[in-house]
Amino acid sequence: MAEGVAEEEIITLDDLSHEQWFSYVEERGWGDGLPTIPPTEEAVAAFTEGWTAQPEPFPPIPPRRVAPTWSSLAANAVMAGCRPEHFALILAALRATMHPDFNLHGILATTHPCTPMVIVNGPLRRALAINCGANCLGQGTRANAVIGRALHLVLTNIGGAQPGIMDRATLGSPAKFTYCFGENEEASPWEPYHVRRGFAASDDVVTVAATEPPHNINDHGSTSGDEIITTIAGTMSEAGSNNVYIRGPHFVVIGPEHAATLHRDGWTVPRIQDELYERSRIHLSRVSAGNRAQFQDHGIEPKNDHYYVGPGPEQIHVLVAGGPGKHSAWIPSFGATAACSERVS
Repeated sequence: MAEGVAEEEIITLDDLSHEQWFSYVEERGWGDGLPTIPPTEEAVAAFTEGWTAQPEPFPPIPPRRVAPTWSSLAANAVMAGCRPEHFALILAALRATMHPDFNLHGILATTHPCTPMVIVNGPLRRALAINCGANCLGQGTRANAVIGRALHLVLTNIGGAQPGIMDRATLGSPAKFTYCFGENEEASPWEPYHVRRGFAASDDVVTVAATEPPHNINDHGSTSGDEIITTIAGTMSEAGSNNVYIRGPHFVVIGPEHAATLHRDGWTVPRIQDELYERSRIHLSRVSAGNRAQFQDHGIEPKNDHYYVGPGPEQIHVLVAGGPGKHSAWIPSFGATAACSERVS
């Protein structure tokens, strides 16, 4: 086996029960604590068909710096419970994490609870039955669950981000099992997120960013777009967020009912970004003296006695997802990362 190439282990599964296979994976640190599907030669071959003749697509994956083979990537997708038709999307998501600005090594080794969040746009959302509506950030949809899980298994098993060893997250989060959803383009009154990022509406695109779990925004009382923006901004005004001093992107996922009210009242995405940036600022009285000193060390000074969440309104990424109900979500990020998009080929 060449240096820097992922080693593949072949075992006989015929005599192993499901429990024995589960224990086998657990002992080697290959899983995520949940049962996995055995990656048989036949199952892996179904994923790699059409890909193996191509050059190796990825450089070594940090932090372990091991170069993945097609079969090692496919084996992790099989273990996660994916179908072969999910594979191209998983590869695009992995490629997005390899952008230098994404900062994969830092993300996988930090004490922060961030994890790669995968947003899917384009017709492939429907073709793969990716949930964009009710409970799209929760359980119950195979595609959302297994696609996000496959990416996490690749980063753990090939990249080497084992919890407590290289992955040093203080608390972690349930999003580290899986974090994948689609934009509800059909319910959005604005251009789809990927179109605003420069892609064609017909393109299938994944966008990946290192984020925290979603922070729910409950607003059943507001009757205008201006009131909803006030509530969203209040949720974002969080002194303990990395986005206050490390900066970087953060996300506002607007539920369809809130989006309809905002659009009715003439709110555009740029206006939403501008207003949220101004209204979410944090008065320095809410920031401890120690944190103010740390912010200063990072070159962050208050403006008119306020700290801003993020470097500017353009780093507030706005999209629509979810189903009925007067809820939206704010999703902070690690800060030292970028939202990176890739077409699914």
